[in-house]
Amino acid sequence: MKLVFIICLSLVTRLAAEESKWVDLFNGQNLEGWTEKTKEGSFRVEDGAIIGTAKSGLGSTFLCSNKDYADFELEFETKLINNELNSGVQIRSSNMEPKKGEKYGAVYGPQVEVSGRNFLKNKSGNIYGQGWKTWLTSDDRKKSHTFFKDGEWNHFRVVAKGDQITTWINGNKIVTTTVPPERHKTNPSGLIGLQIHGIKPNTGPYQVAWKNIRIKEL
Repeated sequence: MKLVFIICLSLVTRLAAEESKWVDLFNGQNLEGWTEKTKEGSFRVEDGAIIGTAKSGLGSTFLCSNKDYADFELEFETKLINNELNSGVQIRSSNMEPKKGEKYGAVYGPQVEVSGRNFLKNKSGNIYGQGWKTWLTSDDRKKSHTFFKDGEWNHFRVVAKGDQITTWINGNKIVTTTVPPERHKTNPSGLIGLQIHGIKPNTGPYQVAWKNIRIKEL
């Protein structure tokens, strides 16, 4: 009985230690710890969630963590309030040099896809190269699925370790992506960013939401 008690206590202690390594990136009240790039005025906090609004003519914009991360486990929940909108979460990303008149340059780096455009063959959870205009998930690994739920909160889990990025949606593994060497070399670490994709003129506004964003560095 003593041995069983010691083993159980050890397991509980280990689980508690692992849980303590998690850090909340969003406090549920305001955007402290984040900076809006490259446009402004598109993100707000409402009822414990970050709401992003895509507006006609605004273009893609990002809410970016003020801290960079290399190897980590990331969890978040997201909901496409309007499923016409495409979105995503940047990881290990950076800003290009700003052009004349810009405060921040364009965001580039790996993006965890969040898409509502086709729920029968959804590409959410695959990895896109924002700013590189190409998928990082290879064609032979790219997976379509029905795990992403329309109009509901969806739980994402992302593990980035070395050149490997693995994603899950609502407990279902989507894919392990091997980042090409030339991309991993330029982006071994970087910001976490919430994306509002640009929309066509005279459409929208469309909204996307995030909550329960937390990270554990590995």
